[in-house]
Amino acid sequence: MAQALELSKSTVQRVWARIRLKPHRLDCYMASNDLQFEEKSADFIGLCMNLPRHPAVLRVDEKTAIRALDRLVPVLPLSAGLAERHGLEYCRHWTLPLYAALEVKTEAVRGMTAARHTAQWFSAFLEGLVERAEWAKEIHVVLDNLSVHKTNDVQRFLAENHQVRFHFTPTYSS
Repeated sequence: MAQALELSKSTVQRVWARIRLKPHRLDCYMASNDLQFEEKSADFIGLCMNLPRHPAVLRVDEKTAIRALDRLVPVLPLSAGLAERHGLEYCRHWTLPLYAALEVKTEAVRGMTAARHTAQWFSAFLEGLVERAEWAKEIHVVLDNLSVHKTNDVQRFLAENHQVRFHFTPTYSS
């Protein structure tokens, strides 16, 4: 732009800064193509608008492949006038899944790592959440649409735990 207007680069930068123009920024979004978008949205909004008495509301998500890394050089600690320093080289080990739940009321995060990302491990994580929320009359779990959330093992867990109810977010909306 500076070249096209025959101005200095600094002048263009000052004008853009003054009017808060940031042409280098790009905002993206993806519209949901979920055929059940309205039903899932209504279910979630209904939960937010009409919370039952004494519920536990948990937002559950998982990261299926976190890399376990080990630094080759030890971390040099913070000292007077120097920031903590990390070496850039590391050794890769394995990957492991991480399950996490945010308890909306207390903002506490509960997590569990697993050997593999399977329905059995996910069900075990849910069982731990139910044990910790035994005080709740109802447990509402907000989660995305991963296939592991709809397996027979998870359906069996739901059948055995009548106080637990799933609320699925629409695809591309979590």
